[in-house]
Amino acid sequence: MITISLCMIVKNEEDTISNCLSSIADAVDEIIIVDTGSTDRTKAIVSEFTDKIIDFEWIDDFAAARNFAFQQATKEYILWLDADDKLKEEDCKKLINLKATLDPSVDSVTMIYNIAFDEFGNVTSKYRRNRLVKRANQFKWIGAIHEYLEVYGNIVNSDICVTHCKIHHKSDRNLNIYQNKLLRGDEFTPRDLYYYANELCDHRMYHKAITYYNKFLATGQCWIEDEIATCGKLADCYNKLGNYEMEIQSVVRSFQFDSPRAEFCCRLGYYFLNRNKYDPAIYWYTLATELKRPDDNWGFSNPTCSTWLPHLQLCVCYDRIGKYELAYEHNEIARSYRPNDSSILHNKTYLESKLNMNNSIESPEE
Repeated sequence: MITISLCMIVKNEEDTISNCLSSIADAVDEIIIVDTGSTDRTKAIVSEFTDKIIDFEWIDDFAAARNFAFQQATKEYILWLDADDKLKEEDCKKLINLKATLDPSVDSVTMIYNIAFDEFGNVTSKYRRNRLVKRANQFKWIGAIHEYLEVYGNIVNSDICVTHCKIHHKSDRNLNIYQNKLLRGDEFTPRDLYYYANELCDHRMYHKAITYYNKFLATGQCWIEDEIATCGKLADCYNKLGNYEMEIQSVVRSFQFDSPRAEFCCRLGYYFLNRNKYDPAIYWYTLATELKRPDDNWGFSNPTCSTWLPHLQLCVCYDRIGKYELAYEHNEIARSYRPNDSSILHNKTYLESKLNMNNSIESPEE
């Protein structure tokens, strides 16, 4: 059986750190917490789980802090989490089983990162990350902000999920770090351009975000998943600015990088639905239902767009053109994903009345 060091960097995480450590404590052999300047009860809470709490002076560099944390590990493999992450009970059990069965030749194990959820707890955004890595390989984190772990070798994709439970509001920290880099004249890598644009978008600086998204794409040195995501982000910016023509052009632009994704098909379906153009809306929503992405895909995905949402919108489309049986069929598929959704239940009652009315007209009582 392999051994695992959990390595984390934290600062002022009193609201989340106990939930995180409680969820993972049974699966790891060592917990190492690197604190970058907490002024709340974070350290006191952490001390209930480990005595390996180490201070690290914050230097506006996440990779430096994470690499320092990794250097403190003593076990065969290193697992990393953020303080607002946790493993659900079933995922912790999967990790314990993985410890007992993992081939020591494996260099890295990826896990699914579920980062957003709807009101029923269904995942609305997820992607993969390298989570468990062999310590002997001395893999390094790269990037002062939105850092990534550079790995190689024998990589295994697991079905273990890490659940994001963020409760803090977004701060200006990352935006300020990027702006300070600009003031210093630091050269931005393509990755910097992409994540700086994301910060600008998140802070509603849409015109400037568009400029940097286009700079990012113009480098021609981009990961395809980031290129596709950028098209979606550009569409978001143009939507916020009320430029719907450029919004749709940005959606279509994504097709030059890969075959259509369900997320973009739904956006096109919505565009046509809002203009009462039901045939093209039906085409794009139907295509979205047929494009289920594999769980080993590394890019961001929204399962909503290939499960209940396009079926609910197809229900609307078919209702508008009087095809109530098809509308009912798609509403029932949507209901299989969201059985307690009030709008779907309303549709069910409404369509059943429509279908009963039609049947009474076609087969009047004698």
